[in-house]
Amino acid sequence: MSIALRRRAGTTTSGWPGRRRWLILAVVVTLLACFGVATATLLVSPRQGMPARVDAIIMLNGPGGSSRLTTALDLAWAHRAPTVVISRGSQVYGFGGDCAPAIPGVRVICFVPSPPTTQGEAEFAGRLASRYHWKTVVLVTITPQITPGRIWLNRCMPGVTVYAVAAPLSARGWPVMVAYEWGAIANAELIHRSC
Repeated sequence: MSIALRRRAGTTTSGWPGRRRWLILAVVVTLLACFGVATATLLVSPRQGMPARVDAIIMLNGPGGSSRLTTALDLAWAHRAPTVVISRGSQVYGFGGDCAPAIPGVRVICFVPSPPTTQGEAEFAGRLASRYHWKTVVLVTITPQITPGRIWLNRCMPGVTVYAVAAPLSARGWPVMVAYEWGAIANAELIHRSC
């Protein structure tokens, strides 16, 4: 009888580690699923679009510089806003030469942000929004940067509605930019919380 009790006790004891493993696995799978949904929502397919006209087009700097510039200038040439603001904050864009061609009926503002980050870009854009009394802007950047860009622009331009239009990003650029922009979101939400 004591052997049977020991066997039952052993079964009960060995069952708990098995259940704990399944519980840990379930938690890990749930966390990975949540992370996947958050990545898809915030960085892979964030809300995009804009009305027929806004007060300004704001192009952030970074990878895909020429496609960003083309997208921003296409909107400006279509007279979707009276002002286009172009950041030239990193070597990705290049510091030499003209910022953009003159566009009839559109004010073109080029700047080098200080610091040369999305935060610096948003601070500069916020000062312009205050000076020119903007109520609506469209953010032009690559898809993974839309959410961090919106965080900063909303923080530095209170009361301004921020829309977004994505410039193309190469397939090989996606993994790096998604990882980088997760870091940018963490920075904006946990470390640098003011404009």
